[in-house]
Amino acid sequence: MKIDRLIGILAVLQNKKKTSAPYLAERFEVSRRTISRDIEDLCKAGIPIVTTQGVSGGISLMEGFQLDRTIFTAPELQSILIGLKSLDSVFDTSYTKLVAEKLALDEDSVILPSESFIIDLSAFHKNSLTPKIKTIRKAIQERRRVQFHYYYDKGEADRKIEPYLIIYKWSAWYLFGFCMERNDFRMFKLDRLWELKLTDEIYDKKQLIESRLSFDGFFCDEIEVTVVYEESEKYKLVETFGPESFTVLEDGRLLMKSRYRNMDTAVKEILGFAERAEVLGPEEVRTELLYRINAIKSKYQT
Repeated sequence: MKIDRLIGILAVLQNKKKTSAPYLAERFEVSRRTISRDIEDLCKAGIPIVTTQGVSGGISLMEGFQLDRTIFTAPELQSILIGLKSLDSVFDTSYTKLVAEKLALDEDSVILPSESFIIDLSAFHKNSLTPKIKTIRKAIQERRRVQFHYYYDKGEADRKIEPYLIIYKWSAWYLFGFCMERNDFRMFKLDRLWELKLTDEIYDKKQLIESRLSFDGFFCDEIEVTVVYEESEKYKLVETFGPESFTVLEDGRLLMKSRYRNMDTAVKEILGFAERAEVLGPEEVRTELLYRINAIKSKYQT
């Protein structure tokens, strides 16, 4: 992209006293004519660039000119690079080193991301996640609809949507966009989204009200369940809900009230604790649990 190249040229000029058009053309894989136009654009933007002819000529910033990057402190720059490094885990292009070089004051002062953080945002299906994100980003930038096959909890269906946002929330990646079939905005989990294709259909971006961007409405809690857990499950409850989410009873067991999106979600999660959890209420959840347990039991009876 041109803006990336312009920033890159500025970084080179900042770090070198003098460079040349052939060097810039080779580095950014464009023609010398393109570099000449880029230099003109930078000059029009107010960057004092000097070009000189001859054996000792070249391209340089006006003597004494320095780009001001003191708007960021060292910890702030480290935070930026940590964020970029985490995105490198799902993008097919690494931006961390590139940005670090552009923020450097000279060739010996490149700011490196902190080695005390490793954030991997990729999913189990890492090999498929990166191309999905790349396709969706392209669709958003070019305002093109995408189509895909989606797996729901109650079945599967083909969908065509107008993509708006790629979201990482609740430890998973989502696509937020306007669904043509539902005629409304919907959220789609990327791990359930397959056979993704970029169409040639262009769409006009719709106005989004601020309340839709909270996304909480897509994960609203509709049912409250009271459960008693065995003491052995404390670490799981702390990991998921925090140490203040439950009350320790006199016998050491843990009493907790949790909210779930629906009955199916509640039952599946509670079943994961097997005999180490007992539902106190509501009664319809106890009934559904008993039904599921009997259904499982019947599969193993001879």
